[in-house]
Amino acid sequence: MRNSASITDNLTMDTELPPAYLEQMKRLLGSDYPVFYNCYVKPPVQGMRLNTIKLPDQTSRLAFLDRISEQHKNFDCESVPWCQAGFTLPEDVSLGKHPYHAAGLYYLQDPSAMAAPEILAAPEILAPQRGKRILDLSAAPGGKSTHLASLMANQGLLVSNEIHPKRAWELTENLERWGPTNTAITNETPERLAEHFGAFFDRVLVDAPCSGEGMFRKSAAARRDWSPKLVQGCAVRQGEILSQAARLVRPGGWLLYSTCTFNPTENETILAEFLDRSAGRFQLECIEMQAGFSPGRPEWLPNPIPELVNAVRLWPHLIQGEGHFMALLRRAATAALSSRGTAPQKWPKIDPAARKFFDDFCRASMNISIDPTRLAQKGSYLYLLPGELPDLVGLRVIHPGWWLGVLRKGRFEPSHALALGLRAEDAHETLSFDAPSLEIASYLSGETLASPGDDGWVLVCVDGFPLGWGKRTQGVVKNFYPQGLRSLSGVVQKAHKTI
Repeated sequence: MRNSASITDNLTMDTELPPAYLEQMKRLLGSDYPVFYNCYVKPPVQGMRLNTIKLPDQTSRLAFLDRISEQHKNFDCESVPWCQAGFTLPEDVSLGKHPYHAAGLYYLQDPSAMAAPEILAAPEILAPQRGKRILDLSAAPGGKSTHLASLMANQGLLVSNEIHPKRAWELTENLERWGPTNTAITNETPERLAEHFGAFFDRVLVDAPCSGEGMFRKSAAARRDWSPKLVQGCAVRQGEILSQAARLVRPGGWLLYSTCTFNPTENETILAEFLDRSAGRFQLECIEMQAGFSPGRPEWLPNPIPELVNAVRLWPHLIQGEGHFMALLRRAATAALSSRGTAPQKWPKIDPAARKFFDDFCRASMNISIDPTRLAQKGSYLYLLPGELPDLVGLRVIHPGWWLGVLRKGRFEPSHALALGLRAEDAHETLSFDAPSLEIASYLSGETLASPGDDGWVLVCVDGFPLGWGKRTQGVVKNFYPQGLRSLSGVVQKAHKTI
C-alpha cells in the first residue's frame, strides 16, 4: 500500500519510503513532520559547482554562465547561499554530457554537499585553506575533494583517500578532469593512514558512510536498502572512522564530520560518544548559520549534551537541496603530538635518458617550466610532487602528485591529467573549437582531426579550455583522448546541433 496520497509517482510502488523510517521521522519532528513529508512530492534539486581553478574570477565565471545560457533554452540558475561557486539548475537541464563537463569546468553535485568544504575552510581568515595540509578521508566519488582543491588553488597539499579500490579510480578520474596540481590520491584504510602520518594534517574531512536518509528523494537504492539494522551498522563504522580521523589532526587543527542522513544515531550520538572518549582533546565548534540551516538536536538523545546544538542539519523542506549533517571539531592546541608523516618524500632519481625525453617535450610543446626538484619517477610514470608531500612509502598510492605522462621507448607521452591541469596559453600549439562544433564532437568520440601546421603535440580545447592531447603528423591530428572516456561522449556527437 502507498504511504500517503501526497507521495506522487516520484516514489514508485517498489521504492516507496520505508514505513519504519517514516515512523522515526514523525517521532523526531513532531509538528514539523507534515511539511517535511510533503517535500517528497518534489523532485531532487540539481546543483552545479564551478571550477574556480579554471574560472578564477567573477568575470570568467559570468562569461562561462553566459555561454551555457546561450546554448540551452530557458537556462536559469540560482546561487547556492553557502557556496559562491555553486548554483542550482533547472530540472530539465542536463549538463553531464556537455563538452564543458569533459573539460572539468564544473561538477554536478547536490547543493547541500557543497556546504562541508566551505565550512572546513572557514574557521580562519585570509584564505585559510591555501598552503595547508588537508586530508579528505573518504573522498570518492570526488565532489568534496574537487571542491577542496578549488579552495586551495593549487597551494599546500591535498591528500584524497578512498578505501574501496573501484571507487578510488572513480575519484581519480574526477580529480584528473578537475585539474589540480597539488593532490596525492591514496587507497588506504583510516587505520593505516593514522599509523603512517600521525597528527600531520591541518584539516581533515570525514564524509562518513551512512544510511543515506538524506538521499531518499534522489536514490531508489537508498530507500530500498534502508533498515534500522543498517543504521546501527553504519553507526559502528562511523565511530571507528571518526576515532582514526582524530589521530590525523594536528594540535589546533580542524576536523569536519559529515553525513547525508538525518538519523541522530549516526549524528548526535556519534559526536556525543566521540567527545566523551576525547576527554577534552576536541571541542565542538559553532558553525555559522546560513539561511535554511538548522542546529543540531541534543534533545533527541537520552542524555543531552548542550554543545551538540553547534552542529548543523540541512533539511530538504527548508533549503534547495537534499539532507545533510555537519559538525566542526577542533583539536586542543596542546603539546606537539607524534607526526610520523613529516619526512620528505624520497623517490629514485629520474633516469637521465627519461629526463631528456621530458625536457625535449617541454621545450617543444609547453610554455611553462616544471620545477625539476619536484619531479619523481615511478616505473614509467613521471610526476610533479606537491611541495609539502611527506613520505608515502608503505601506503597504497594511486598517484603521488600531478601525473605528467608516461616514459615510452625513446620518447615522453603526455598524460590526460597534464592536459587538464594546463591553461590553453601553457601549450605551444592549440586547437580550439566551439562547444557545439562537429570538431569537438569528433574529438570526444576518438576521431582524428584535419589541421595544417607543424608536426608535434597539440592541446585540443573547447572555447579555449583544454580537453586533451592530439599529435599532428602531416596535417592530421591523431586523437589521444582516453579511450575509457570516449563512450561518455557519444551523446554529445549525436546532439551537438542542439547543445
